[in-house]
Amino acid sequence: MAIDSDVLVIGGGIAGLSAALSAARAGADVRLVSEAETTLHHASGLLDVLGYPPNADGDGPVVDPFDAIGDLPDTHPYAIVGAGTVRDGLAMIDDVLGETYHGSHTDANALVPTHGGTVKPTARYPASVAAGLASDDRDILLVDFERLTGFDAGVAAEHLDAAGIPAETSAATVEFPIVVRDDAKVTRYAHLLDENPTVDGAGSDRRVRAALADAVEPSVEDAERIGFPAVLGVDHPAEIRDELEGRLGAAVFEIPMGPPSILGGRLEDRLYAALDDAGGQIESGGGPIVGFDAEGGMISAVYMDRSGSQIPYAAEEYVLATGDVAGGGIDSDREGVAEPIFGCHVPHPDDRYEWFEGEAFGDHAFAEFGVVVDDALRPMDEGGTPEFANLRAAGAVIGGYDYPAEKSASGVSIATGYAAGRRAAREG
Repeated sequence: MAIDSDVLVIGGGIAGLSAALSAARAGADVRLVSEAETTLHHASGLLDVLGYPPNADGDGPVVDPFDAIGDLPDTHPYAIVGAGTVRDGLAMIDDVLGETYHGSHTDANALVPTHGGTVKPTARYPASVAAGLASDDRDILLVDFERLTGFDAGVAAEHLDAAGIPAETSAATVEFPIVVRDDAKVTRYAHLLDENPTVDGAGSDRRVRAALADAVEPSVEDAERIGFPAVLGVDHPAEIRDELEGRLGAAVFEIPMGPPSILGGRLEDRLYAALDDAGGQIESGGGPIVGFDAEGGMISAVYMDRSGSQIPYAAEEYVLATGDVAGGGIDSDREGVAEPIFGCHVPHPDDRYEWFEGEAFGDHAFAEFGVVVDDALRPMDEGGTPEFANLRAAGAVIGGYDYPAEKSASGVSIATGYAAGRRAAREG
């Protein structure tokens, strides 16, 4: 017997979560399935809309992404769903995240320093990042830990100075109060700050957070803001920041890190909790989709491989949110490029040498590979007809834009996920 639902969302990243959440909030019986862990725990935790225009060629960051949407080509996902849908999708996410994220008060991008010392334009950012905005002129002290890899405060400070931010920036390296292995994951530091245990050999009442503040305090000097790598707790980040601010007499913020990302993990937890609260069924890490049934241009079931058994899932509507080539949602080999679950058409040059540019950072054709969708977000075949009447796509599986260059990944995923989920709920 097939496992039934009104809407089946395939893919557990931010596009799939946005689709499932919007469908569930519209009253549909929704099930989300994903083969493995999502990419959110590798992401920065920042939610971008549009940081740079397509083919920017050195142009500065976009100030107001909503103003820029009207200038995008017709094939861009934002042009397909419209600026109003982008706003509606963000409003849904804002409602979920509440006070844990900032940025909803303005259409303008915020400029957020990253672990490499670059400045990223983004539309929404965690509250823990807010005191570190590059547009703020208060002096900054960046702090790293002796054994923590992935963030060099000195290099980041030099890069921020070179970028011309209005704040004076300095750096300090301190020993974390409890010795951890050189290869310890960032979550080890975060859990120690959550648990706040006593520091061995430092008196029975001296705990990790207090000891960390004591180690940083001699370097504070005139700094009014102190940036730590984003490891300030998984469960109690606000509490940890408040304690460090009280002890150091300066605003404390987190620097978004590369994978694995504590900020991305916090975002993932909130979105999955919201979907659960909305009544959505979640099967994360269940196994790959290995087949499907279809008749008369309609999908009737898909099959998930669980330890060699093919489990059928049936729905009225399906949302494909499996990502691009990096996420496995688009497959390429010497024979060509295709969407691997349903075999949806992916336009691409026949000559593989035309997939790439000679320059490493050129405008590579493969960056925009993905399915082509109609205004109902249905993937279309080579002749421009929907592949299946009840299949919709969301997120990076859709082609026609270069999200790494544009800094538009989260926004496109949210907007197309929201639109696909709402449409699927209405049709299902």
